[in-house]
Amino acid sequence: MHSPDPIELRAVVEHLSRQWPNRNSNLPTHREAAAWIEGKLNALGLPVEMMEYPLVPGPRVVSESAVQVVATLPGTDLANERLIVSAHLDTINWTDRVNDPYGINAPSPGANDDASGLACVLECARILRDLQPRRTIQFVLFSGEEQGLLGAKWLAQRAAAEGWNITAVLNNDMIANAVDDHGRSETQRVRVLSPEGRSRDLARWMHWEMPDHVKLIFRHDRFGRGGDHTPFNQAGFTAVRMTEVCENYGRQHTPQDTTEFMDFDYLARVTDLNAQTLARLALASPEVTNVKVDPTQGYGARITWEGDGAQWLYWRDTTSPVWEGRVAVTGNEAVVAEPHKDDAIFAVSTGGIPVEAL
Repeated sequence: MHSPDPIELRAVVEHLSRQWPNRNSNLPTHREAAAWIEGKLNALGLPVEMMEYPLVPGPRVVSESAVQVVATLPGTDLANERLIVSAHLDTINWTDRVNDPYGINAPSPGANDDASGLACVLECARILRDLQPRRTIQFVLFSGEEQGLLGAKWLAQRAAAEGWNITAVLNNDMIANAVDDHGRSETQRVRVLSPEGRSRDLARWMHWEMPDHVKLIFRHDRFGRGGDHTPFNQAGFTAVRMTEVCENYGRQHTPQDTTEFMDFDYLARVTDLNAQTLARLALASPEVTNVKVDPTQGYGARITWEGDGAQWLYWRDTTSPVWEGRVAVTGNEAVVAEPHKDDAIFAVSTGGIPVEAL
């Protein structure tokens, strides 16, 4: 698998922000940008759906419909299980809410918010197109995000209605700003935000796999904010959000959100986290089930599970936010001398997200 290319990432961001410096979902420009994205994905040999959906009348909405892009890399023997990597293609300008209450008329190039995430998704598609994944991978570019996550809501509702089996949603929104308003910098790690439950299991596993890339945040999102992962969480799916550690609030939803303030090596690093995570999840065996710790008194621990393909037994202290150790396993049972079962949480993985013991 190739590494992400900062030059490719920059080219996508520069084209979007200069060709369509206002991609508001109420305007035809968001459709023009979507058509360009469709062409980029078709050129990679991926089938693409241009998903048309109605816009619900309300704040920030004056148009009747919008379009978003869904490209698919079909899986093989586990094709009914899906992985989604996403970002949003639309932009908004909030600099003059008195004269422009819908945020439509002023420039909103949206280089970082969220052409950075969009470039990440396209680069993941370029890198992974020859993977031959066991699970299906979908590359999704939402619209309507700035109007209240409308595109993500429609796709999450569709996924629930059609019974999609989604293993994970990786949402990327603002992932290329490395310096905040106070001059603080972070060029290595990206925040991975997750609600409690299976989504947090995904985030915790990402941290184990690539600890130098991940800053875990055990919150659904930042205070007063939201992202396109939210409707999927609300629909019961496993979903996390990635966003830069050092936000610059003066360059969000303004004409100042341009490429000159972006760090494309940092964007490549975050893209690598996405691509590596997708590849490992796409190739993993089916998850084990019914993972249990033998309650019999004694030191160490005996863990059992059902299903084939187990590769790793993980453990962490009951108060630890991250996995602290793992050992290779096979079959349907593992016995460890340390740690003591009363002091630890255990989980079993087939190469993907660990399944915690009951």
